[in-house]
Amino acid sequence: MLIDTSASQLVLIDLQAKLMPAMHESSFVLQNAVRLAQAARLMRVPVTVTEQYPEGLGETVPELADFAREPLVKTEFSAVDAGLIEVLQEIGTPKASPNLKSVPKHLQKAPTNNRTDIIIAGCEAHVCVLQTVMGLLEDFDVYVVTDACSSRTERNRDAAYDRIAAEGASLVTTEMVLFEWLRGSEHAQFKAVQGLIKV
Repeated sequence: MLIDTSASQLVLIDLQAKLMPAMHESSFVLQNAVRLAQAARLMRVPVTVTEQYPEGLGETVPELADFAREPLVKTEFSAVDAGLIEVLQEIGTPKASPNLKSVPKHLQKAPTNNRTDIIIAGCEAHVCVLQTVMGLLEDFDVYVVTDACSSRTERNRDAAYDRIAAEGASLVTTEMVLFEWLRGSEHAQFKAVQGLIKV
């Protein structure tokens, strides 16, 4: 199934100032994470950012700081254990219509989360990304952007991808996500997104 903008949320995990210099291919990974965030803004895809112990690892890198609301600050490795599912459900659930207030509660339909495709980028792939993905898989369709994730070593990163795929998440690339969001060259944001790729 193709990734759809109306069903998508982007989660950027722990792309933090003091952590990124230690990551394998960090500049390449960060460049792709920024592309994802820029395209998400153009196409109105909600963005959530997490930060692991910012007192020690620093805040989100400046290039990404303005793309989301307040970061979800955590000490747990899995962002799910820090409340990520609640954040995603709040964003993905349409606000109740004012007209529903006059309808008895037992006749009101429970709101459903209409943004269940979670696009994940971040660090470290074998720790916080992996554990977050494992926690999300029961409730969401998860897509891990392999060229926008990293670990300190290539071996740890690749082992994470093997396990993530085995558990049922989809491995994708930045361009796969962007072109699936667009679906075709007639999309209103096609030239703008194409410009992000050509940079």
